[in-house]
Amino acid sequence: MKKNQNESLENQDIEIRLLVDAIYQKYGYDFRNYSQAHVKRRILNRFNLSGMKNITDMIHESLANRKFVDQILMDLSITVTEMFRDPAFYKALREEIFPLLQSYPFIKIWHAGCSSGEEVYSMAILMKEEGLYERTQIYATDFNPVIIKQAKDGVYPLNRMKEFSVNYQKAGGKGSLSDYYTINSGDAKLLEILKKNIVFATHNLVTDSVFAEVNLVICRNVLIYFDRYLQDRVIKLFVDSLPEGGLLCLGSKENLQFSSHYHEFNPLIPKEKIYIRKYLL
Repeated sequence: MKKNQNESLENQDIEIRLLVDAIYQKYGYDFRNYSQAHVKRRILNRFNLSGMKNITDMIHESLANRKFVDQILMDLSITVTEMFRDPAFYKALREEIFPLLQSYPFIKIWHAGCSSGEEVYSMAILMKEEGLYERTQIYATDFNPVIIKQAKDGVYPLNRMKEFSVNYQKAGGKGSLSDYYTINSGDAKLLEILKKNIVFATHNLVTDSVFAEVNLVICRNVLIYFDRYLQDRVIKLFVDSLPEGGLLCLGSKENLQFSSHYHEFNPLIPKEKIYIRKYLL
């Protein structure tokens, strides 16, 4: 009995790998080096919702039905986010990083893997309050065009704004978060003035090259979903995007310790996973 169970699980893992490969071959979305646990969990969830007999049926459906693939893309997208997530990080930006940026004539920021945009708008609000927004360009990218549209719309459930407001105050907010949105049909719509210097675009960290040369890269809680090989590839993208003295911000559970590009950076605010690209001698 146990042998049959093991064989069944092994066959399931093979089917999942075949599904991931089929999506890559047909549509160009590459999840082969994502965390296997993450991919398996999300695909099995979609399988249970689909009512199909087995994962092989999902493969056939994916090859024939783009809408079904879009559902899988949403499943595999990293959408766990909130405004001013980890408030201490934003407070460190406000108090320790922004003073460094005050002398810059122009500031370019890349939010890589921006999901539905909550953290992008958090940055815009922060920079506006510190008098930096007018000379800032923010690039916000994600591989999923559906979620990029959500980010660009800047509309969030009103019932989440209370939670976001608590984060905002802990991050050193200088007013009320309600100053930055209007209420419409039970949703909060962020003000257009916050979008003025934000460019939302599709970009795939797995397959695409450097998006832009910037002063600051923010990629928080994305690398944890990648295997070691893919993490290294993405870190190399960031190395190539940043000048000497450029800043890299990772998530609370991420670090550069095991990256082959660790030597390119020095920890600047270790507790908040903020690194600075080394100056060459």
